[in-house]
Amino acid sequence: MFSSRCLSTATLALSLLLPCSLLAAPLPGAMGSYAEQQTRHIATYFPGRMAGGPAELVAADYLNQHFRQMGYQSDLRTFPARYRYTSQRGKQSWQKADVTSVIAARSGRVPQEILIVAHLDTFTPQSDSDINHNLGGLTLQGVDDNASGLGVMMELAQRLSAQPTHYGLRFVALGGEEIGRQGSRHYLARMSAAERKNTLLVINLDSLITGDRLSFTNGRPAPSAMAAQSRDRALQLARRLGIPATTRPLLDPATPHGLGCSHTADAFDQAGLPVLSVTATNWALGDHDGCQTRPESSAFPQGSSRHQSQRDNLAYLDRHLPGRIHHRSRDAVRILLPLLKALAQPAPER
Repeated sequence: MFSSRCLSTATLALSLLLPCSLLAAPLPGAMGSYAEQQTRHIATYFPGRMAGGPAELVAADYLNQHFRQMGYQSDLRTFPARYRYTSQRGKQSWQKADVTSVIAARSGRVPQEILIVAHLDTFTPQSDSDINHNLGGLTLQGVDDNASGLGVMMELAQRLSAQPTHYGLRFVALGGEEIGRQGSRHYLARMSAAERKNTLLVINLDSLITGDRLSFTNGRPAPSAMAAQSRDRALQLARRLGIPATTRPLLDPATPHGLGCSHTADAFDQAGLPVLSVTATNWALGDHDGCQTRPESSAFPQGSSRHQSQRDNLAYLDRHLPGRIHHRSRDAVRILLPLLKALAQPAPER
């Protein structure tokens, strides 16, 4: 286990390296600028955020400090996990990991709340084959999957931090999602019956860069009124702003990727909570599991950058998708910020 002493040392060393502007309380700027800044920062300083590894823990501490500086009640939650590792010869062994998540909250006028969720970790290789194919590992920056979701989450938290809301807001950065959704499963297992009842909506942010367009998709075939309202409002906002956006009917709820290759969204959906999955993809491709996010090309031969160290990094994405990180960060915030304001602070009843 990575000890608290190691964490303090690592955090201190990190603080000496970072610009003061990144450690100070953030100030509002151009829409999406803070999200892009945080996406690039997390990818650059915390590559290889594998479940239970030092990078995951130090990244979690970094987010935790920022949430506290914004005025949220924020804490780290660490729990033991394990996953199977398969060798070249097919031998399986259990690997242990102490996974860390970040939970930041601010109460509203009533007990009900909205969750904004993004997974913190990058892909952990779970076989010799994964390593041989350069999937995951220490060099994976995970810009798309999922520094992008964390960056947008941080700007939403920043811009909503000083605004009173009718419903509470809870920002959750989950570790351990790339080893079988263990972060979300642990979070759900810790929720009381009252907390589940008071969860009006879960907005999951995942992989917002590589895909062709933003997608807003509900979970269950018959979602709650707020879930359906959130999707419809998001699409209306996108049309009004001239931002390409889409939705997609729920895939088979029994499959691991019922919401289209989003481990975290599926976990909350299968637990019966209303979900709005926000990602970037291209449903027109006829993809069956939602993991293909763009047409296959020489730059993206599998139609995505998912888990690929050589592609899901800043240099590669800036080269092959120039301007995408900037524009997608801005567009996601331009849609989600007014959406959250409307959902968290509804008009008074007549």
